[in-house]
Amino acid sequence: MQNLEKILKYVEKPSRYTGCELNSVVKNKADVKLRFGFCFPDTYEIGMSHLGMKVLYDVLNKTDDIWCERSFMPWVDMEEKMRENGILLYGHESKDPLKEFDVLGFTLQYEMSYTNVLAMLDLADVPLLSEERDLSYPLICAGGPCAVNPEPMVDFVDFFMVGEGEEVILEACNIIKDYKQSGKTDKQELLIALSKVEGVYVPSLYEVEYNEDNTIKSRKALFGAPETVKKRVISDMDKLPHPEDIIVPYTEVVHDRVTLEIFRGCIRGCRFCQAGFIYRPVRERSPETLCEITKRSLEKTGYDEVSLCSLSTSDYTRLSELTDELISFTDEKMVNFCLPSLRVDNFDLELAKKVQEVRKTSLTFAPEAGSQRMRDVINKNVNEEDILKTSKLIFENGWNRVKLYFMIGLPYETAEDVKEISELAFKVQGEYFKIEKEKRPRGLTVTVSTSSFVPKPFTPFMWAKQDTVSEIVEKQQILRDNMKSKSITYNWHDSDLSIMEGVFARGDRRLSKVLYTAYKKGCKLDGWHEHFKYDKWLEAFKECGIDYTFYNHRERSYDEILPWEFIDVGVSKAFLMRENEKAKMAQTTPNCREKCSGCGITSLTECEELRKQGGCAK
Repeated sequence: MQNLEKILKYVEKPSRYTGCELNSVVKNKADVKLRFGFCFPDTYEIGMSHLGMKVLYDVLNKTDDIWCERSFMPWVDMEEKMRENGILLYGHESKDPLKEFDVLGFTLQYEMSYTNVLAMLDLADVPLLSEERDLSYPLICAGGPCAVNPEPMVDFVDFFMVGEGEEVILEACNIIKDYKQSGKTDKQELLIALSKVEGVYVPSLYEVEYNEDNTIKSRKALFGAPETVKKRVISDMDKLPHPEDIIVPYTEVVHDRVTLEIFRGCIRGCRFCQAGFIYRPVRERSPETLCEITKRSLEKTGYDEVSLCSLSTSDYTRLSELTDELISFTDEKMVNFCLPSLRVDNFDLELAKKVQEVRKTSLTFAPEAGSQRMRDVINKNVNEEDILKTSKLIFENGWNRVKLYFMIGLPYETAEDVKEISELAFKVQGEYFKIEKEKRPRGLTVTVSTSSFVPKPFTPFMWAKQDTVSEIVEKQQILRDNMKSKSITYNWHDSDLSIMEGVFARGDRRLSKVLYTAYKKGCKLDGWHEHFKYDKWLEAFKECGIDYTFYNHRERSYDEILPWEFIDVGVSKAFLMRENEKAKMAQTTPNCREKCSGCGITSLTECEELRKQGGCAK
């Protein structure tokens, strides 16, 4: 137990660190051949809400000779006590130090969690740099959405898994297990073997050269590593296991409920949205499968709430059938059923009424931009009439709170486009006051939130210039000046955090030394406002001789070799270029069910099969 019980009384929320939760998996160490530490580089409350961790934990632990345990980034008080008492970061199930494991796997959900990876390795007494670790230490791997541009993390991670992890993680673990069982100790030989697995990227097997202007000159694969790394895709969602006996925390977490993944991918093609491109193609689970998963999950966990999970829930082709069945069951069992945010252009009033039959909470919509021109630029395919019609509908039916999400700093945006966010908020407010006083609900609240746009790899905007801090602040001020109403609340995100996110989203491998330097200066928990040290980040860039503006405050040409181009997510570069050019002209592209836009993700035969399943229209 590493004297763990002695320090828990001194820290906030000790149940974050105890383990022993319902449905956690404990195995006999003598019966397993490989120990895997699933490391979530953020706090317990966030990690335990993440469906991906639950899925892979379930997949690995259903393999008899593999034991997967969890570990999370401790909060500052716990880290301090651990260091004071010589307690190493551990697996929650066994309390054994992570350095005793065979593999440590990190999920990279957000660029500003990268220093937490270093902090967790440091707390585990595992050398940060891959080149300093032989096979007496755990192999370090990483996956998640940020793995589509793994380059900023290559000095620390031995191999990355690109795409969907259920199959590739088992294949990689079996190779590692067999290699270690053979008694071999050559780490490079093992990494070369791993590089042969589809979806696995081993950064040490590649060399990169740069031009004088700091752009990439060439990239060379070594030791037979593939020139292109192709993402892994799961073809049949109904055959894919969904975790049912999920772990039930002792403390409150962000999403404390059964979460149902109803489909993967998205038909919409919003040009700012990385997930909409890297998770293609659309694949749905059947309502029959989902209802069975729900019933078994509730039985095994005791949860009293169920929610649906996807990129665009209202695009699920059998949503009405699914929700009718689920609501019938959840009402009978007195289980709460909730929906994520819905599209404003296909809002289902009857569904919303059924879900919020007892108490009408707020409804959330994401117009993303205030002006129609900008909604066309980003290919949102939503018009003002949709927004106002839906607003009127919900106010007439008893809702008095609505949340609207927007982005500022989008490519090709003007000050007038930004101002129209506030004008749209007032128009939504106006729909409320058009209703006769005695017929409308009392106490209107319109909450407007803006985030700062960050260009991401594998989107049509991956070549775009990101706004500077001063430009973002100026746009936030426009909204503050124009959003003055008792009924309207305006929230915004810190601009400097978005700047750093933008740097690492499109960064290359030279940024590893910046991450290392920033961590040594005390940067960690950067996703938490109170711990983000912008000045320390700027110091780290200066000490490393790297101009951070090179990565985010310039527009790239189509001819430039981008750091992530060796990864194939299925969507073609030619398609993304076409979409960017259409954005410049504010031209829209129909969704995949209306007309195939030739993104390159599937062949004609596959598209036809997907069309039958509610996916691509080709």
